[in-house]
This record gives sequence, structure tokens and C-alpha cells, in this order.
Amino acid sequence: MRLTGAQIRQSFIDFFVERGHTIVPSAPLVPGGDATLLFTNAGMVQFKDVFLGTDKRPYSRAVNSQKCMRVSGKHNDLDEVGRDNTHHTFFEMLGNWSFGDYYKQEALAWYWELLTEVWKLPKDRLWATYFKDELNTIPDDNEAKETWLAQPGFNPDHLIGYGRKDNFWEMAETGPCGPCSEVHYDFGPDACRLKDDPNHVCHVNAGCGRWTELGNNVFIQYNRLSADKLVPLPQKHVDTGMGLERVVSVIQGVKGNYETDLLSPLLDCVQELAGQNDSERADNLTPYRVIADHVRAASFLISDGVIPGNIGRNYVCRMIIRRAARFARKLNLVEPFMAKVAEVVVENYGEAYPELKRNRNTILETITREEKRFSETLDSATTQLNLILEDDEVKSKGIINGEAAFELYATLGMPLEITRDIARESNIDVDEVGFKNALEQHRIASGASKAFGENLKTDPEVYQSIFNELESAGKLPTEGVLYDPYTRLSVSGSVLAMIKDGQPVVKAYPNDKVEILLPETCFYIESGGQVSDTGLIRSAEQGKWKIKINDVVKPAAGVIIHIGEVIEGSPEINESAKAEVDALRRIDIMRNHTATHLLHAELHKVLGEHARQAGSLVAPDRLRFDFNHPKPITQTELLEIEKLVNKAILSNYRLNIAIKPLQQAINEGAMALFGEKYSSTVRTITIGEDEGLSYELCGGTHVEETGDIGLFLITYEGSIAAGVRRIEAVTGFRAYEIARQRMNTLDQVAQALTCASNEATNKIETLINHQNELQKEIKNLRNQLSKDKFTTALQNPIIVSDISVIATNLPDADSDTLRSLTDMFKQKFASGVVVLGSVLEEKPLFVAAITPDLNKRGLHAGQLIKVVAAEVDGSGGGKPEMAQAGGKNPKRMSEALDKVVPYIKANLKEG
Repeated sequence: MRLTGAQIRQSFIDFFVERGHTIVPSAPLVPGGDATLLFTNAGMVQFKDVFLGTDKRPYSRAVNSQKCMRVSGKHNDLDEVGRDNTHHTFFEMLGNWSFGDYYKQEALAWYWELLTEVWKLPKDRLWATYFKDELNTIPDDNEAKETWLAQPGFNPDHLIGYGRKDNFWEMAETGPCGPCSEVHYDFGPDACRLKDDPNHVCHVNAGCGRWTELGNNVFIQYNRLSADKLVPLPQKHVDTGMGLERVVSVIQGVKGNYETDLLSPLLDCVQELAGQNDSERADNLTPYRVIADHVRAASFLISDGVIPGNIGRNYVCRMIIRRAARFARKLNLVEPFMAKVAEVVVENYGEAYPELKRNRNTILETITREEKRFSETLDSATTQLNLILEDDEVKSKGIINGEAAFELYATLGMPLEITRDIARESNIDVDEVGFKNALEQHRIASGASKAFGENLKTDPEVYQSIFNELESAGKLPTEGVLYDPYTRLSVSGSVLAMIKDGQPVVKAYPNDKVEILLPETCFYIESGGQVSDTGLIRSAEQGKWKIKINDVVKPAAGVIIHIGEVIEGSPEINESAKAEVDALRRIDIMRNHTATHLLHAELHKVLGEHARQAGSLVAPDRLRFDFNHPKPITQTELLEIEKLVNKAILSNYRLNIAIKPLQQAINEGAMALFGEKYSSTVRTITIGEDEGLSYELCGGTHVEETGDIGLFLITYEGSIAAGVRRIEAVTGFRAYEIARQRMNTLDQVAQALTCASNEATNKIETLINHQNELQKEIKNLRNQLSKDKFTTALQNPIIVSDISVIATNLPDADSDTLRSLTDMFKQKFASGVVVLGSVLEEKPLFVAAITPDLNKRGLHAGQLIKVVAAEVDGSGGGKPEMAQAGGKNPKRMSEALDKVVPYIKANLKEG
């Protein structure tokens, strides 16, 4: 019986669990704590800090199936998606890891056993590669070579050595690196796409389609210090990766990934919705594949907290949904339909990735909402793009200007990728650099947060070296500095190390900026939106020296550094010290953090489960909470949210804090937050357990009971990006201060109105209504005065060449009044010119009117008004019969009106 994709995924995990590996759940597609990546693009991403030496895990062997996205940077497969049977934006990466445990012999032997004994792949179809340095400066990986040759049934002729491009892995220009060994599957000579090319030599890595890479074993054994200097790492690691879709296609014996049971059900769903037969499907495979891939990717993105938007990850989510919608038009799928395809994704992948089931409604609603939004503008955007493509200059140059492409996106929602797709169908490209420059200029600011280690001037290797020395001397345990910000506000211990200007020092002096290492700390390190603690480190000997601590960071595995300034005395290493957290500040932070959990819970009640966290700040003076929501929050909703949070506070729930395995907590329904990084064991915070109020993963500090929060007040609500809202709030004494200020203001208003506070609103409304009536009355009186003055002027017009002319100033008259008076002029005079001026709120205003018969004789109201307005530093314009203008200098009103008669004399032609 043919193995299913789900069975193949599970068999991989089971195989390595039987060999002592710990199952580590897939990290979210949004990499927690890694600002260098847009998305998790490989299985090793969540273990990056282990390889860099800045993190340690309670296990030395790990296995999982990792969700991955590759749509940016050097790993960008978007352009190829749909054009063949193998490329994806989203995919799964099977991986197993060793952190200083087993190495090449075990890793390669297990790989061979898995492929040939468990998955029963024919041995004669498998090929392997190993590292053979073409520059002869890095040792060839003979250990991998010999290990492959020792595998039962392995054909020695199927082992090939390749150089640095193919078989040497590096994380960056410097840092951990090492040789790698790939496994390839041979489909046979008939699979070669280039067999008719007489110059083609068929071999592994020739790119001809005969071989496909099944997986790669990376052996991290060096640390690259420079372009030409490698040093051995103290611990060697194994990092493997195997694309699930590709492996399944080989095991299931189908022609490509989209024909496996991982993806073919999605294509089947599209076919049913499109009402096409198998032949029509075969003729439209590109749209089918694009829709299947993009809906699967969007479903996983949304389940991990990414929503359609204008920048970054949100832009990618929007782009792939809209790109799928555009390709759907080729199948005559015009109405929203992708939710049906997404339901198949949830059903087929929900067991392996339960977050899909938990967020099912959010996924379907978000995709449908984005489809509808794009449908409203797609036709207009396509029409506009077609006009651009027909432009002679675009045709001749073969490229669309980046600004024009961005304008299509900014005004009509057409992502660059769709513009590029359509343009290339006409053999025209898009200036992507110009587009990105334009996008950058319009980028939405999402709020800055402190970058990791921005206060540090020291190379992390310095900290690691200090840690190793202290560990060897027995001054620090293997797991490093003891970190406990939960049970104590002060700890004692010797000053183990002190760093100034990036270098270790023995002694520091007043005003020195220093970094202090103690054997333990109770200072909270910024994470999960909660800011770091501040406080003091003082000498155990009273009054000897004191350091003000402004920040705390973890720059290397096991190392926690207190950053501060010497404010008294001269501290030295090995002296006894006491570290004290600013207790009042910590309590304020705790109030705000617990209030954030309550706010999150009540948002779900009032707005819906989709209102998930998209960022936060927990500080001593306020809390800030960003969340997904597609529309503005009404005042009624906002007041209800605030009321429910305060109700939960007054219920005085006791917080239940527990340490649990990550997967257990997730399975129990604990809320994992957007963009956070979690270890295999997590701290959970439960509030109102019986009511099911709030259950979240959280490493922050909290009050013991919700009643400790005091008052909760929302101070701000607004949009920070498309589909993302922000609420800011205060608690505790700060909330009292704001409430007291507002009450004082209300009392002062009531006193001024000579009424009770609860009557102030009605009194103000009455006064406003009365004021409005008075303003109307004043306006009517001004209009009447202007009319009376103009009526007098009508009796004595200026006569210029038998033409009646009135040019007069009517102070305080508005433009409506001036225009109505020009109508009075036309009713009295069948032929004539009238220019009326006014000064309203210290700004000159003019209206001019000329009867039609005089237009034929060369007079134009628009031209006349420009001449008049120029005199008061203004401008204006209009039609031949009527025009209006404004100005800046009211003192020259009289001079401006004096320009009317000269204009008539200069421009009037004989009738």
C-alpha cells in the first residue's frame, strides 16, 4: 500500500525518535526573536542561536517537520511557482539535528537506513555527494566519503565530490560553517530534459531534471573568522534538511509535487469549483498550481498571525492571495472561492499542525475578505496596466517605470508581483528597484522597538570567553547565570566580570559605563514586549560603591549582563555585591502586563477570535497592544472592552502560573503570541481558570491577583497598518492620576457653568446650540448688511464704454453671499461687469462675473480675477462668466479693486 504524505512525515519523525531524538514542534512561519528573516525559511532557523553559541537546549538530538516560506532574498521561488511541478512558496522541511552529540557516521548511516529500509527506495537509484575542495585549502570530507562507501548496497560509482558552491555550508560571511553531503534520486536517462543537446553531459547537479536532491546533511565543524581562516569548533553539530513534498513525490512515484496527496486534493477542489474536465485542467496547470500553493501558504501564514497588509510579511500575505485571485480569472473563477480550497488545507494538514484547526474561521474569513477587496479594484488595475503596456515608450524600452508600478499598487492594490506577471506576458519587465524605492518612501511606520544588544559594544565572543573561563574555574555552573526574575527582587553574589568599552576590566570608576556579570540575577530581561528591569548593584560593604543599572541583556549562552553607570565609588571584580531591582517600577510593569492579558481576552469577546496580538509593549507607565482587526473599533465597543477588563480586575482572579512542555500547553489551548520564541518547556499564565478567561504562554512578570492592577483606562485606539489596530492603556496609580485630572477638569467646567458635574454635558450642548443660533443670526445680519450696501452700489455703477461696472468691497461677506449678489447684478444689468471683494477671517476673497455678451468682446472673468488677486498676493481662476480668488494681504483690497476698470479698458473689443 502506498504511503500517504502524512504517513511519510510521521515515519520520519518516528524513525529519529527511536534513535533518541526529541520532537521539537515546528516554529511559526514568523521567526521569533530574529529580525534578520522575513519568514522561517529552513528547519535550522529555530536552532540558529544554538549553532551561534548564544543558546542551549535541554536536549542534544532533535527532530521535526518545519513550516517554511521562501518568497524573498536568495531563497525566492515565487517566480517559478506554477510554471513547473516542483516549486512552492510554502513547503515542509523534515529535519534532524545533533548539538555536539552524534556526527557523520551515525547521521549518514541513518539517512541510508531511512531511505532504503523504511521508505524502500531502490539503492541503485540513490547517489550521494561529499565535499572536495577545489582550492585545496580546506580538508576534503573523507569521513563522509568513507561513511557512504561503508553503507550496505551503496554503489561506489554513485559517490561524487563537489566543491564549495555545492557542498560547503555557511551561515554568513563569518561564523559557523562546514561541509555537507547531499542525497540525490536518479529518475533515469528518460527524465533528462536536455538529452537532445549534443553538448550536454548528464550528471548530478547538471540541472537537467534527471536527478533531484532529496536532502542535505550539513556538518557544522568550523568557525569562519575571515575569508581565509577557519578554526575547528569545540562542539560539532549535524543539521539535516529534507523537503517533504519532494520526498513524497519520489516515494509515491508521481511526476511532481503537485501530484502527491499533499497537494492534488487542492487542485481537485479548484477543478470542481471551476467546473472543468481533466483535459481543461491539464491545459491550465499553471493557474491550478498557483492557486493551490498560494492558498496553502496563506492559510498557514494567517494561522501564525500574519494578515494581508501593505508592508513586510503582511504584504506577502496580501500578494499571494491577490496573485491567486488573478490567476483564478484564467479559470473564470471571479467570485470569492478560496475559502473552499483553504478548508481542504485545514482538513488535510490540521492533525500535523493544530493551529490550522484552531484558527479555521479566521483563515476563511480573512482570505474571503481579501478576495472581495481585490475583486473591487482588479478590473480597474488591469485596465490601467494595459494602458501602460500600450505606451510607446514602455514598448520601446521593454520596461515599466518603478514609480508607475508602485502607483498601481498604492492606488489600485495591484502588487508588484502581479504587475510583473502580466507585463511578462507581453515580454515587458518591471523596474523592481524603482518600485521598492517608491514603496520605501511610503512605508508605514509600525513603531520602533529596541534592537537586541544595541547598548552593547562588546563582541559576543568576549562574553563567551569569559563564560568559559568562569565555568572552568567553577564560578559558574554549566547552564550559566542563574536567572530568576519571579521570586526575588534582590540577590547577592560576587562581581564575576566587568566590561568597559568592550574590554574586561578589573576596576571601574565614577561615571564609567560598565557591563556587570554576577553569578545570578533577579533582573528581568526584555522579552515578550515587557521592558527590562532597572535598579542598582551596590557593594555588600555599605556605602563603598554603587552602579545604576539601566538595562539587562543576554549576549551569549549562559551569560546575562547588567548594563549601567558607576554613580558612587570604584567597584572591583571578585567583590561581594547586592543587585536590587527597582521594586516600585517592577510592580507597575506587572500591573500592565497582567492587564495586557485581560485586554487580549476581552478583545476576543467583543471583536472576535481573529483579534490576536500583533505586537506589544509593557512598560511601567503604560501598555501598548497591537492586534489584528480589519476595521475601526466603535466607541461602544471600546467602552465595552474597557468595562470588561475592569470587571475582570474587580473579580480579583488569582493567577495560576505553571511550567509545562510547550506542546502540552498548545494542545490545551494556550495562546502563543505572534513573533515570540518559545523553548521546549514554557511558562503558562492562567486567569479565571473556571471561566476560561485567559490562558497564555508568557515569560513575563505578573501580579498575584487581578485586583492588584487597580484601575484600567484606555487612552488611545487607532490604526497603525492595514488590518492592524493599536490600543494604549494605563493602570494602577497612573490610571488614577489620569482619572483625577479628568475629574478635576470636569469639576472646573461645571463650576464655570454654575451647574453640577453630571449636568455639565447638557449645559454645554445647550450653550453650543445657542452659539450656533447666534452665529447663524450674525451671518444673516452680515449678509443683509452686504446686500444693503450692494443695493446702494447698484444705483451708481461705473460706466466704461457704455458698460455698467461695479467693483466694491463688502466686509465679512462669505463666498456664497458674494455669488448671490452677482446674480442680483445680472438681473439688473443685461450687460456688465461686477467684482465683489471681502475680507473674511483676515483673508481677502473675490468673486467676479461678466455677462455673456462681453465674453464675445474679449472679457474673461477668470483672467480678470487673476489680475485682481495678484494685488493681494493671491491667485484664482474660473470660467469666462464666473470666477473666484483668494489672497493673503487684506490691506491692499482697495488697490486690487482698482485694477478692474483698467483691465476692461485694455481688453474690451468693439461690439
